[in-house]
Amino acid sequence: MNTPASTEDTLLTAGIDVGSSAIKVAILRDEGAGKETLLAGLGKRLRRRDPLPVTESALGEALDQAGLRRDELDYIATTGEGEIVTFRTGHFYGMTTHARGALFLDPEVRAIVDIGALHARAVLMDDRAKVLGYRMTSQCASGSGQFLENICRYLGVTIAEIGPMSKEADDPEKCSSICAVLAETDVINMVSRGISIPNILKGIHLSMAGRYFRLLTSAKAEGAVLVTGGLAMDVGLVAALREIAEEQDAKLDIRTHERSVLAGALGAALWGGFRARKLRAAGVGF
Repeated sequence: MNTPASTEDTLLTAGIDVGSSAIKVAILRDEGAGKETLLAGLGKRLRRRDPLPVTESALGEALDQAGLRRDELDYIATTGEGEIVTFRTGHFYGMTTHARGALFLDPEVRAIVDIGALHARAVLMDDRAKVLGYRMTSQCASGSGQFLENICRYLGVTIAEIGPMSKEADDPEKCSSICAVLAETDVINMVSRGISIPNILKGIHLSMAGRYFRLLTSAKAEGAVLVTGGLAMDVGLVAALREIAEEQDAKLDIRTHERSVLAGALGAALWGGFRARKLRAAGVGF
């Protein structure tokens, strides 16, 4: 891909979302006046590796996709745990980047539910990505992606398989929604009783989705809600959240996007472009 370098009116920005289990990178061309184009986006699993070299590798791959060199970037913005990235230009708070990235993906949304490896949060925002309120899960891991990965390893299925398998359930088995340890014990008991894997997975999805629904209602979310974060592409989990919202007759339109996983990185790149343009207008080098 041949990507034009930045000009006086155009900026090239990178957003890097450093999570506890994966690195996500987005590269944008920002022409101002709300004209931003995604040039490249990807994610790399950490798999217990040092996040710095994984970040370097992920950014390099994204630059290759965009046909750019790193020195052509006007701003490198990080979010999540990205303060560890030594070559960043600036760092932005996770809720604001996910809110901004969500609006880029779907301008109608006014709330997100961000589901990460260690926690989940519901965030309300206005049409300019200003955060208006939020709620987060407690320290217990049973509402997180890491918990779901642990269950998958025990059941012998992959993360990619769980969504479709969950949607095949015909009699989901409920599990504990209070404690990850108790929930894992529930799963062991279900297997010993011969409960099918699809019914186990659907029960887990319903339990997790119940937590997310309570976050959204506690935050007073209404209307279009975008699921972001590492589990945004789990079709079984999203279906369970929609099912609970429908059962409760909630005024929530649960949505996903093919780029939902990149929301944080996208938001970082967008806020980076906004800050770079302000600094450029003020004649400040960066």
